Amino acid sequence: MQALSSVEGGYDQLAPKFDHTPFRTPGVVLDATVAALRPPAALRPPAALRPLGSFGRGLDVCCGTGAGMRVLRSVCQGPITGVDFSAGMLAQARSAHPDARWVRADARALPFAGAFDLAVSFGALGHFLPAERPALFAGVYRALRPGGVFAFPIGAPPPITSRWYWALLGFDLAMRVRNAVWHPPFVMYYRTCPLHAVRNDLTASGFTVTTVPLTALGRREDGSPRYRLVLARRASTP
Repeated sequence: MQALSSVEGGYDQLAPKFDHTPFRTPGVVLDATVAALRPPAALRPPAALRPLGSFGRGLDVCCGTGAGMRVLRSVCQGPITGVDFSAGMLAQARSAHPDARWVRADARALPFAGAFDLAVSFGALGHFLPAERPALFAGVYRALRPGGVFAFPIGAPPPITSRWYWALLGFDLAMRVRNAVWHPPFVMYYRTCPLHAVRNDLTASGFTVTTVPLTALGRREDGSPRYRLVLARRASTP
């Protein structure tokens, strides 16, 4: 029933058991993100380039059941907010984190302007078609204050010899067939948001983009990191 629903309807149904599935963002990813956003002073870049350190208000975009609150609580000194369009997922998040603010909205039309110093997102990019990313990123840009940062982890593509390469390819092909023959569509693809394309869309939205390797999450056989944290910074002046 979930697979044949819309994205919103599917997550409403999945919400009560979502935190017991493999789809919840693992704690090791959240902890690696915290470490990258709040590194020891000796490892921080020069002040002119610094997108890291302590933040004020925080926003979790496509927050689901609220796993990202673990990151925001660790690095933000001000109020924290989660936004999602699934009422079911927000109900679970509100129950687990009653001290946070929860807003129901479509991430492609975020209802915020200049309100946050840090925005994060975990595991949500696959729910947006490439043509929808500009609206998503433009909304996050508007939601941030000047100098604010949008941070999210992104994985390196698995090598073609890896079983994960073929598993993800098979999943995406199955979803394309499902969406071609059944409506409403359920948008969830693993191979539509490579780093170079995401970087280009962020830059087009006005962000300055850098990345930080999340070395705690391991390296590939060629020595490159399995994951990077994308740091997209809004200009310091309006």
